[in-house]
Amino acid sequence: MDEIIANLSQLSPASLPGWEAQQKMINFKRPKPEEAELNFPHARQSAVMALLYPKHNKVHTVLMLRNTYHGVHSGQVSFPGGKMEEIDSDLWATALREANEELGIDPQQVRKILPLTQVYIPPSNFFVTPFLAVSTSRPDFIPDPTEVNRIIETPLEAFLDTSKQKEKYLELGQNGLRSKVKYFDIAGEVVWGATAMMLSELADIIKTNEITLNLTRQHD
Repeated sequence: MDEIIANLSQLSPASLPGWEAQQKMINFKRPKPEEAELNFPHARQSAVMALLYPKHNKVHTVLMLRNTYHGVHSGQVSFPGGKMEEIDSDLWATALREANEELGIDPQQVRKILPLTQVYIPPSNFFVTPFLAVSTSRPDFIPDPTEVNRIIETPLEAFLDTSKQKEKYLELGQNGLRSKVKYFDIAGEVVWGATAMMLSELADIIKTNEITLNLTRQHD
């Protein structure tokens, strides 16, 4: 992981592919981050963690299938994360706290790389900041049964595989309308919306910077 961490540490916010990468995984109307900031100045802030770690000699990331509940994100696949609370000193603190509460990830085991491009989520009026982070070993996941239906550990290379990128009709919102959406087909789950946008940017970062995801080729 040392080589990967070194390569990722060279990234800067200015070097991120941003909206150009995010929009590859959406085919419905969604505002760009800068447009959303102007039009929704009172949107709430939240953060998620895109954690990279080694497993079976490959770089993995962890997603979670949320439990069914009364809310707009019920039963969806997402990174661990949630809204910023008063106890959080900043959004990185939010990402750390939520990752610990939802999946038992030890904050001391995690190293922040940088925040990725924000995503605005219209149904819940949230700005979400995804934080790219790394761990040199696989965390001992302890999912919160009240929030997490299942953990989905996925090799990062899966999001570079175009055969995993599909389209289907989903029922969106409370009105029963069906819309065609782009999604990643991962472990039998539909990964779409904001999470798919974040993963699309992460995949572009990996490809653009030619980062090797097979750890057997490295010497750490």
